[in-house]
Amino acid sequence: MWNDAFPSFLIGLREGLEAGLVVSILVATLVRGEERGRLPQVWTGVLAAVGLSLSFGAILTFTSANLSAKAQEAFGGSLSVVAVAFVTAMVFWMRRNARNLSGEIKEKVTAALAIGSGMLVLTSFLAVGREGLETALFIWTTAQTAGESTGPLVGAAVGLVLAAALCWGLYRRVLKINLTRFFTWTGIGLIVIAAGVLAYGLRDLQEGGVLPGATAFAVDLSGSVDQNSWYATLVQGVLNLTTQMTWLQVVAYVLYLGTVMTLFVRGLRAPKPAAPKPAAPEPAAPRAVEAEAGAAEAKPEPEAARAADAEAPARGRRWVVPVAVVAVPAVVAGVVIASSDGKRPAAATVSVSPTECGKGFAAPQPGQQTFQMHNTGPQTSEVYLVNPATNAVYGEIEGLAPGTTRALVATIGSGQYAWRCVPTGGKAVTSAAVTVSGGGSVAAVLPVSEQDLAGPLAQYQQFVDAGLATLQTQTAKLAADLHAGDVAAAKVDWLTAHLQYSSLGAAYGTFEDFDKKINGRADGLPQGVNDPGFQGFHRIEYGLWHGQSAASLAPVADQLASDVTGLRKAFPSQDFDPSDLPLRTHEILENTLQFELTADTDEGSGTNLATAQANVVGTQELLTVLRPLIAKRSPDLLGTVDADIARFSSLLKQGQQPNGSWTPVRQLDPTLRAQLNGALGQLLEDLSPIPDLLEIRKSA
Repeated sequence: MWNDAFPSFLIGLREGLEAGLVVSILVATLVRGEERGRLPQVWTGVLAAVGLSLSFGAILTFTSANLSAKAQEAFGGSLSVVAVAFVTAMVFWMRRNARNLSGEIKEKVTAALAIGSGMLVLTSFLAVGREGLETALFIWTTAQTAGESTGPLVGAAVGLVLAAALCWGLYRRVLKINLTRFFTWTGIGLIVIAAGVLAYGLRDLQEGGVLPGATAFAVDLSGSVDQNSWYATLVQGVLNLTTQMTWLQVVAYVLYLGTVMTLFVRGLRAPKPAAPKPAAPEPAAPRAVEAEAGAAEAKPEPEAARAADAEAPARGRRWVVPVAVVAVPAVVAGVVIASSDGKRPAAATVSVSPTECGKGFAAPQPGQQTFQMHNTGPQTSEVYLVNPATNAVYGEIEGLAPGTTRALVATIGSGQYAWRCVPTGGKAVTSAAVTVSGGGSVAAVLPVSEQDLAGPLAQYQQFVDAGLATLQTQTAKLAADLHAGDVAAAKVDWLTAHLQYSSLGAAYGTFEDFDKKINGRADGLPQGVNDPGFQGFHRIEYGLWHGQSAASLAPVADQLASDVTGLRKAFPSQDFDPSDLPLRTHEILENTLQFELTADTDEGSGTNLATAQANVVGTQELLTVLRPLIAKRSPDLLGTVDADIARFSSLLKQGQQPNGSWTPVRQLDPTLRAQLNGALGQLLEDLSPIPDLLEIRKSA
């Protein structure tokens, strides 16, 4: 959270100080001119500007909430670019005008006093409103980038409070600040931050389909840098630089930072133009507030007091305009939000039962909605919000017990919607459909049934059965090597057979006790590697690479070959839960990360990287049989996963020697080992949606 707070803190401090200086100069000028009675007009303009800024932020938030996912990306990206333009203009404007800020505001106040109260309100409103709108836009953009609002809001609040304290200190003559230097250094910081916001905004536009090149990466450090590490999170939060950046992002970042920073620094070094000599010297901005405030404190105010007494009868009428001006932005924001179908209160309670499924359901408004689902039936039920024509699922509740109520949150777009109630042991009941118009497209989950997974399951069972037949031959050859006393051949054939078995990892759930016999580990056994219960591949590995005789290992190899034969015979009759298929796409490589890349299973051969590659082969086989189902539900996911697998496999090959042997994990270069962990972590993250995407749902 705190790394996301810094950019908003800096914008809040800078914009708050800029607006605060304007207000301080306005107040000091009026006090010095014995016009204290006009101060409410200044505060009216200030409050109106604050109200407008808050209303602007509310409009942005509600507008974004009612858009589809792609539209939200495009909307956020566009406003990020606009925010960068505003911040850049503000930085250069303040660099030019910091020295003369006091004189300019004083001239405007004098002119406003001559025209009337309305102009004084307008002067303060415009002076503060610009900073307020820029602040609201930049904070909203930062919150969108961070994916959460707490950090940016806290950072902005701290910056604004500190800015107010600094302005108060300047006004009361208890603090001196070189404003030119302050705005110079904060300007440099904001230019760096704005470059990152621009790059992130362009990425949003690419993901929203507005700009091309979403998969053309110029920088991809995901294989060597953990994007969830504290340092990566800090850099991303402060500078908006990520481990993956497209060519468009990189080019835009470099061009913006190089061009804008060069112009900004060159402007600092340029000679200041000679100013015309005034009749009386005008103090610099840091002194202006102090001098005017001090003069105001030193002068008596008899005329101001008499003016205030003379205006006493009109005080009641004086506040009519200020209240109206402050209320206008809030009213306008409310009208905009209401007319754009903003978020509404929670929908009425919807009944769930075989006889009352969907009772109380009326056509909802577009956007995110909350439905209170109450089970009025006698059985626990599954509840789905579906498109009855396509069976697409927009929201679901599993295991809603009788008599209970739970909230279901879903995003509603244009289309047809109905409730599907599936009581335990009963038939699915679908409510009458309602049609929603006026919203965008909303992503939905196309449900998967057991029948959908029947074909992929049959294909995968054939793959495993064929793999077991090959394994049976390979383990018999390993046993023959040991009976012949050929240790060198046994080492080669051991690795071949073990990799074959490792490629069948998705079938672990059906292998049951066979897996413990075939690929069991010494961990947890009373005598460790010397325990009689330590058998299978790892027992033979330990013996081969610790100098044990071929004769002593031959009985172990015979038992391994026998267990493999038993597994092959038992496998066709074993139950294979179809829901295990999607789970295995993630779980196989989870084991790889936990056991192989830590060398936890190395009993001396140092071939963990080879085993990891075999696990990849098994995962790829699963993805092959599931590919048609995944492609219908998330077409882009397969491309991402394929690229991740290629990257991880390429790194694994760097651990293989020219003679075909493998470097033990513990002897790997630290950089390569970190890259392997990072690449596999990214692959697991991208594989993680598949089990939920292909979850068997009773709504299908």
